[in-house]
Amino acid sequence: MEWMPIVTPANLAAALLTLFPFLAVAFFPDAAAARVRTLPVWTRLLAPAALCVPYILVASGSHVFRWGWLALYALLPAAIATLLWHAAQADPAQRGNWRDFLVLASLGLAVDLRWFEPAWPPHLAIFNKILLLDAGIYGFALIRRLEGAGFDLRLRLRDFGIGLREVVFYTPIALALGLSLGFLHLHPGWRAFTNAAFGWIFSFFFIAVPEELFFRGWLQNLLEKRLGRYAALFLTACLFGLAHFNKRAAIFNWRYVLLAALAGIFYGRAWRAQRRVAASAVTHATVDAIWSLWLH
Repeated sequence: MEWMPIVTPANLAAALLTLFPFLAVAFFPDAAAARVRTLPVWTRLLAPAALCVPYILVASGSHVFRWGWLALYALLPAAIATLLWHAAQADPAQRGNWRDFLVLASLGLAVDLRWFEPAWPPHLAIFNKILLLDAGIYGFALIRRLEGAGFDLRLRLRDFGIGLREVVFYTPIALALGLSLGFLHLHPGWRAFTNAAFGWIFSFFFIAVPEELFFRGWLQNLLEKRLGRYAALFLTACLFGLAHFNKRAAIFNWRYVLLAALAGIFYGRAWRAQRRVAASAVTHATVDAIWSLWLH
């Protein structure tokens, strides 16, 4: 495929449209929920089909547009909203309905196995992850109205305190285990502060927050009501570890799975301390920063 520039008016417009649902619910959750509640039910359920617009803009500008992918990005978010609407009716106590877990499994596998990334130019595949996140946010936060997820990015000092505390607990264990297994290798050095700060911010918003919202805010949150706090913490951590099976390797990378599952315990602890995604995302982003700066 011929190289296409990343920064174009169409791509910038698509980025703004893609980030809008994510940021609106993260920073103005009550206003977003109130606005959606004023809509007729059929409009609420069809509204997320508009998430196909960023695909149209990016794919058309990059000459990779396909009608099948357009249909998927229009129909899947509406299907998720519809499933979670029925879950809300069937399970008002929010103990977890089969529809909740079907949506989570579909979103998780689609992202982890990169099912839909061929729809995008290789350098713009991040749109896929954020659009699927938007579909989940709309469904769980605004249609299902799942309580206790803690998706609020209006950061508090307490978020940093809890998040960094769990980093302090996890890091020595991960270092000892990772170095002994030959998975981690020290490469001491310092990046420019601005580069490191930008890397942390990017990781926080586009890696840590999406993964923490999915695994802690949605999955661990729902499992707690069925299995209890400790079983939900460990099961979610194991699933988080397994989601990393194909990272840094062409086949099953058991060392990465083990270290990620262990990290998931501490991310889960950070989240459940005050049920805030921001706290576990601080832990997650800081661990990622430590790995990228001094380990590989």
